[in-house]
Amino acid sequence: MNNRGPKRIIAGYKAEVIYHDKCYVGVIENLSETGVNVVTDVAENAVDFRPGDTISLKIETPRGEPLMLTCIIKWSTGIPPHNLRNRIGLEIIDPPWDKSNYFL
Repeated sequence: MNNRGPKRIIAGYKAEVIYHDKCYVGVIENLSETGVNVVTDVAENAVDFRPGDTISLKIETPRGEPLMLTCIIKWSTGIPPHNLRNRIGLEIIDPPWDKSNYFL
């Protein structure tokens, strides 16, 4: 049984995660109306993305338009072996989907 809420789409969109005034490049693994799963590229040092913190997420849409989202970190996991990459689950605050067709 799947209790994940809204349907997720496999994305692969380029993304920038802005956290504590630092930018981390990554890719959107999947996306729904209310949430995003991001995998960051390798960072110089391990990053502790703390659940409950607010984060900014910049996505490059298929139309090439930048989309800036404000999100709350729901969970984060370092990717072994060195935890220099992270998989982050984000909840989108005030999703803009009713204002535009970003992914059509």
